[in-house]
Amino acid sequence: MDIKLNFINNSNDTNNSSVVIFQKNVATNFDETAVAWKVIENCGVGDTHPFTYPLSSHVSASDSWGNYTPKLAAQNGNLFHVALSSSGTQLSLAGDASNQAQIHVANELPKGAVNASIYKDGTLLATHTSVAPGQKAAFEFKPTIWIGVASQVVQGQVMNSAIISNVNTELSLLGIAEADIVMTGGGPGANSIPFVFHLENIVFA
Repeated sequence: MDIKLNFINNSNDTNNSSVVIFQKNVATNFDETAVAWKVIENCGVGDTHPFTYPLSSHVSASDSWGNYTPKLAAQNGNLFHVALSSSGTQLSLAGDASNQAQIHVANELPKGAVNASIYKDGTLLATHTSVAPGQKAAFEFKPTIWIGVASQVVQGQVMNSAIISNVNTELSLLGIAEADIVMTGGGPGANSIPFVFHLENIVFA
């Protein structure tokens, strides 16, 4: 089931700010770079921007030869591996991950690192780069999204740590079927106040 979300700009913004939405991969124990999953642009005061957060995910991999595998449907508890077949590099479902809350991608190529990526709604959500042969990438996401105002971010691209550290609003989607994400705050000059994001009109699943 997909979660229907509707961004509403009820702010006093005068800078035509962009809003970025992303998730953090909590399977990594270091500050891995996050990807700008959604970037809402040119959404004026009073405007709305509906979008969908699908519960389903897809996984893909690319190798050091510049090849990209097709996207495969993935769910928590799946183990995928990248291996050399008679036709070349292939990504396939290989059984169960050692952690049922995670999606794992193992590099079983004889040589060459791979990049493993997770997609939601057709857009890159997270990536794990330079996974060496014999190693695996792990992906785990809490049912939350991070949202904030950011400049110079491109949807589907990795964000720098300065942008990520400036985004401190985490919204839980647990048990939600649909909701409005309302942005308030902002404003011109010295009277400007911080932007605030909160959920309204929540419909539970």
